[in-house]
Amino acid sequence: MRHAEDIIIKPIITEKSYSQVSEGKYTFEVAIDATKIDIRNAVEELFNVKVLKVNTLRYDGKKKRVGVHQGLTKAWKKAIVVIDTDPKDEKYLTKGGKENKVNKKYKTEIEEISSAFGTNN
Repeated sequence: MRHAEDIIIKPIITEKSYSQVSEGKYTFEVAIDATKIDIRNAVEELFNVKVLKVNTLRYDGKKKRVGVHQGLTKAWKKAIVVIDTDPKDEKYLTKGGKENKVNKKYKTEIEEISSAFGTNN
């Protein structure tokens, strides 16, 4: 079992990711071997939000050259996480057909990243 801190490496802060924050989309650099389920669980654990969808993109290293030496930059993985900006109580049916509600308090934004962008939603 890996820790959430090992899966989410850092947030990616660019103009495009800044414009997507208002839609509830946050961009992270993640461990290259992390699955979508790992990323979802890590974001929910670290930031106490409800994740709706996870999209991932994998980037291979580029060839770089410094003088006569050639090498590759590191390969990395990016995840775009869509969170629920209007979380509701979770409902499920018990064995007898009775409906139960779970009052989990989810946040509607990730404050740590929003404050890095300088937004006041």
